[in-house]
Amino acid sequence: MNDEPEYSRHRPEPVLDDEQERQREALRDSADSIARLLDSVVQIPGTSIRVGLDALLGLIPGLGDWIANLIGTTILFLAVKLEVPKIVIVRMAVNLGINTLIGTIPGLGDVFSIWFRSNLKNARLLRRYTSKQTTRATPGDWLFVIGLLVGTFGIAIGTFALILWGFKALWNS
Repeated sequence: MNDEPEYSRHRPEPVLDDEQERQREALRDSADSIARLLDSVVQIPGTSIRVGLDALLGLIPGLGDWIANLIGTTILFLAVKLEVPKIVIVRMAVNLGINTLIGTIPGLGDVFSIWFRSNLKNARLLRRYTSKQTTRATPGDWLFVIGLLVGTFGIAIGTFALILWGFKALWNS
């Protein structure tokens, strides 16, 4: 019986030949390209601020954020193909979920997308967990995901409560 916690067990590194490693690097490069396209493809003249299609599509009311995040899910599929640990894929999905949720707020959502850059975060996570240095989730990854899930759940409950309060106020007036 191994007393070592599951998250700290070392998964044996697969032995990859040069061609397999080139294919994996091509997938990582694809994730990086998608992330740059969505989060930082254009620099705003006169500033160091970079924006991508995520913020620009977010200007389309209702539909733009969903389209941008649908494109961003491509990075999740690449992560699955590259056998990223499941907890990291959850973390990546939470990044997209937060971006989608806050992105639906007109104006503020676009500014948030420019700041948060969920796709670049996800591409970095994918690269981190498919490099030769590590292929396992850390306790910090678990803590981060749990914190985000609790926060996202709290925001959803708060939003629902605010909507109910609004309907009640309208009904009583």
